[in-house]
Amino acid sequence: MKIGIANDHRGYKLKNKLIKYLNKKGYQVMDYGCHSEIPVDYPNYAFELGNKVVNEEVEVGIAICGSGIGISIACNKVPGVRCAKACNVRESRLARLDNNANILALSAAMPYYKVLDIVDAFLTTNFSGVERHSNRINIISEYEKLPVSKKMKMMKVEKDDSDEC
Repeated sequence: MKIGIANDHRGYKLKNKLIKYLNKKGYQVMDYGCHSEIPVDYPNYAFELGNKVVNEEVEVGIAICGSGIGISIACNKVPGVRCAKACNVRESRLARLDNNANILALSAAMPYYKVLDIVDAFLTTNFSGVERHSNRINIISEYEKLPVSKKMKMMKVEKDDSDEC
């Protein structure tokens, strides 16, 4: 599997450890930067990673910044990207299983042993293909293609009194 990885300055050290770990596991890793701890703007790296994933130059991506939040927001601005920030193995698995996430976002502040479990779960879980999940992904994909003027007209919200996600 070919994996793309991108980071900001706060994610630099974790990225380097992850690349070594993934290479030892037999993955091919493409490093899209950044390449030092000098402060940078993460959106530039997120956009490059997102485009590499969408254009199928890599199969999946891993994005790292201080919190994992900012870089995930930036990745998700690339049409076709489904980036999920995961804080634990369950979230990582569900990101792939239910949402067919193609980029995993991580916090550089997370303990390394937890990161490894989260990354392994992401890389070894496949999309379930369950119809309701496929339908939701298709709705999102179609929405991405619409001009802004039509997006508001498309929105349809159903009342749901349950507490379930």
